[in-house]
Amino acid sequence: MKRSGLGSATGIVCAAVMAVGIVALVGNEPAKAARISNPVAEFAGIDKITGRITSFDVYIDETVQFGALQVTPKVCYSRDETEAQKVDGFVEVDEITLDRKIRRIFSGWMFADSPALNAVEHAIYDVWLTGCKQASDVPAPAKTN
Repeated sequence: MKRSGLGSATGIVCAAVMAVGIVALVGNEPAKAARISNPVAEFAGIDKITGRITSFDVYIDETVQFGALQVTPKVCYSRDETEAQKVDGFVEVDEITLDRKIRRIFSGWMFADSPALNAVEHAIYDVWLTGCKQASDVPAPAKTN
């Protein structure tokens, strides 16, 4: 029995039509989670000598001292409640040395889902991002004109 090739051509056309239909249904834009910029970053830190873990809030572009470290978040992003939370922030951490000099020991992204990935590890203190939020019990810093 001889095949005319019509069946394979029809199959290719059907597959192409189905692919076009799927692209039309899904769209050619990838789905993106809405990124929310938050005014407050939440951190946790441990003093390895005492074993005490402290949670603290820091407003964006403000600096808070934790032991000999100064923590300054530059941005803190989360997703809206309909998305899986992926909290990340860009953070700068400086150390105040024994001779009172300030030395940058960390500048980069921290991820709340993976605290060990980019946590600040210091001989005495560790600091990591735990979340972002819109408001804090800590009073906002005074605005300077």
